[in-house]
Amino acid sequence: QVKNKAPAEVQITAEQLLREAKERELELLPPPPQQKITDVEELNDYKLRKRKTFEDNIRKNRTVISNWIKYAQWEESLKEIQRARSIYERALDVDYRNVTLWLKYAEMEMKNRQVNHARNIWDRAITTLPRVNQFWYKYTYMEEMLGNVAGSRQVFERWMEWQPEEQAWHSYINFELRYKEVDRARSIYERYILFRALAELVLIHPDVKNWIKYARFEEKHSYFAHARRVYERAVEFFGEDHMDEHLYVAFAKFEENQKEFERVRVIYKYALDRIPKQDAQNLFKNYTIFEKKFGDRRGIEDIIVSKRRFQYEEEVKANPHNYDAWFDYLRLVESDTDAETVREVYERAIANVPPIQEKRHWKRYIYLWINYALYEELEAKASKRTRQVYQACLELLPHKKFTFAKMWLLYAQFEIRQKNLPLARRALGTSIGKSPKNKLFKGYIELELQLREFDRCRKLYEKFLEFAPENCTSWIKFAELETILGDIDRARAIYELAISQPRLDMPEVLWKSYIDFEIEQEEYEKTRSLYRRLLQRTQHVKVWISLAQFELSVGQKERLPRCRQVYEEANKAMRSCEEKEERVMLLESWRSFEDEFGTSATKERIDKLMPEKIKKRRKLQAEDGSDAGWEEYYDYIFPEDTANQPNLKLLAMAKLWKKQQQESEAAAVDPDKDIDESQT
Repeated sequence: QVKNKAPAEVQITAEQLLREAKERELELLPPPPQQKITDVEELNDYKLRKRKTFEDNIRKNRTVISNWIKYAQWEESLKEIQRARSIYERALDVDYRNVTLWLKYAEMEMKNRQVNHARNIWDRAITTLPRVNQFWYKYTYMEEMLGNVAGSRQVFERWMEWQPEEQAWHSYINFELRYKEVDRARSIYERYILFRALAELVLIHPDVKNWIKYARFEEKHSYFAHARRVYERAVEFFGEDHMDEHLYVAFAKFEENQKEFERVRVIYKYALDRIPKQDAQNLFKNYTIFEKKFGDRRGIEDIIVSKRRFQYEEEVKANPHNYDAWFDYLRLVESDTDAETVREVYERAIANVPPIQEKRHWKRYIYLWINYALYEELEAKASKRTRQVYQACLELLPHKKFTFAKMWLLYAQFEIRQKNLPLARRALGTSIGKSPKNKLFKGYIELELQLREFDRCRKLYEKFLEFAPENCTSWIKFAELETILGDIDRARAIYELAISQPRLDMPEVLWKSYIDFEIEQEEYEKTRSLYRRLLQRTQHVKVWISLAQFELSVGQKERLPRCRQVYEEANKAMRSCEEKEERVMLLESWRSFEDEFGTSATKERIDKLMPEKIKKRRKLQAEDGSDAGWEEYYDYIFPEDTANQPNLKLLAMAKLWKKQQQESEAAAVDPDKDIDESQT
């Protein structure tokens, strides 16, 4: 029993054991002793023993071909060719599919210059195993080395009947070229191309490299017409379904070498118009290089435009509702294409109607129609097509849910430019009837104003105000129109109707316009009446200040007392106002007035009315009701407010107490400093 099961301090690994065995050469066996044969009898005895060993090995496992090959090679080393031949034949009876066996057998015959025997073996090998290319290569090479060109050609022909791989055909072609048989090489290329064409009919992606090699072969031997014909046949064969950029690049480079630059340009453009962008990167690159070498500025721009066009095509295919991509694409097309192509792209773009009838999804889309109409009008000079574009767009819009006023207005402006006023009015009238909007009314009114049709403007303003009675701007514009026309009573009546409306979007603007109107008419009593009516509705400080400035600006003798009286009334009215800043604003305006026009007594009085500005703190609360800290703010204390007098006295006493505290602290600190200085 082992008591201590802990690992040993020095560990020995398997690697160490193997390394030590190698270093000590424990596994090396001593070489067998060399046997010296001195006579024929010993030699025959050695041969017998050796043959018996080989035969025993074969008998044990006859399928191990290496035993047969060793046996035959041993007999060959003894110059027993007939015996070696017999062994190879026996081995072939066992496994005739073994390639190595055939190769060793034929090589033995060739080493021993048994040419006919070698031919016989190669012939049997290619008949038995015709798909083993190595047999054909070695057979043709042997015949060529023997100078039997016709025999080698005959072997190649037999090989080609089996329709071998590509390299076999090229080997046959190179063989003929070595003997300057160009016509024979061309016929082989023709056969090979036809064979590959038939084979590629069942393929999804045919290969063009063989056609290119054939064409380069013709070009190399200066048969340029034949080379061009090969390229043209290749283009016809592959058609538009299986276009490959490599074929067109090679074709273009061939024509470039022949100085046929126009043909090169046509080839590149033909390919670029039909090959997808992702498969034509090399084509673009070579076309750009060609234009830089031989083209002008226009040609270089064409290739850049073509490249960008392909990019935009891919973008709009990926997302047809990407209207920004359509805008960029159309801008490119308009700059460098004929009208029919531009129209085609526009039609494709506007066909992508937003799937949801919500205005936010249509805001970008509608500009496709606008740009289309402007292109037809300004660039193509086609007024009929422009009208058709506008009408088609307006029919497409879902007017019950939303509309685009700019589209109606652009259509009306187009008809005006065509001097077709009835159609313009009809369009705007239809727009107001289908989907009235402020912008449509304003555009229609502006049009009639430019035409000086004031009766129509009045009717339109009436319709507009029936549609949107809260729109103060419309009331003001209507009144200004009547003022311009000299009908003051109508303008005043319009203002009166406007301020009597129960709901207005900007009432302060309307009142100010009404007041300015009365001032312009120098109706000062009516202006004062308007101010008083406005003050009954609101006590805003700006209204009081405006009234005071009005009183100051009219009259000569009574203007100052009237202005001061307005400030007095305003001050009394503002005492109950919660917004102290507005009251301060009023007093600041009053003081400015007294500084300019008042006496010392009035100035002293307004100074006494000015409030005192103090800083205060108040507690803040968060939305959830928790404590959010303190904030500082400024408050105003007015001397007139008797309720605030105790607070003023308390504030003054607090300031006095704080000052006394600071003085006492300073007196308490100074003696300590003196004591410290005396000790040091």
